[in-house]
Amino acid sequence: MSKNRLEAFSDGVIAIIITIMVLEMKVPHGDTLSAIRPLVPVFFSYLLSFVFVGIYWNNHHHMLHAVTRVSGVVLWCNLHLLFWLSLVPFVTGWMGENDFGALPVAMYGVVMMMSGAAYYILSRGLMGVNSTLALAIGNDFKGKVSVVAYALAIGLSFVNRWIALALYVAVAVMWLVPDRRIETRIANAR
Repeated sequence: MSKNRLEAFSDGVIAIIITIMVLEMKVPHGDTLSAIRPLVPVFFSYLLSFVFVGIYWNNHHHMLHAVTRVSGVVLWCNLHLLFWLSLVPFVTGWMGENDFGALPVAMYGVVMMMSGAAYYILSRGLMGVNSTLALAIGNDFKGKVSVVAYALAIGLSFVNRWIALALYVAVAVMWLVPDRRIETRIANAR
């Protein structure tokens, strides 16, 4: 079946996720810098999550660009990814509103780890219907490292939440470096 509906639905859900996250940020009561200070953790958690959701959207777009059709299994794999991404606003708000407490930071990691696992499952499902994508993604080293980093951060959040947050930032930075494998494979196939 065509990939168009899957792309449109996914884009809509991701846009709603970002909208919900920004609506969770409350306007400060006051017109001084001290009124903004309590919002710093909320803003940082929003920024981190915005980057993560943007990375997922960007990579999702590139991955779907490499395929021409999807299967029923791929539709379910995509819904699995969207489920975990839909929890990002909740854990983002929880983490920011509670000044990066150990449990909210750990649960943020759980949602990130499960989103990474769901993305990996989706990519494998899409590879089943497209060999160009399989060649482009290969063994998905960054995807596997990300899930391991999230798992480490979950445990470390109860030891030192700042180390856990540093791991989340490191994963985001790792993914901000553009991965040209898919674009290169598509260009070479043409």
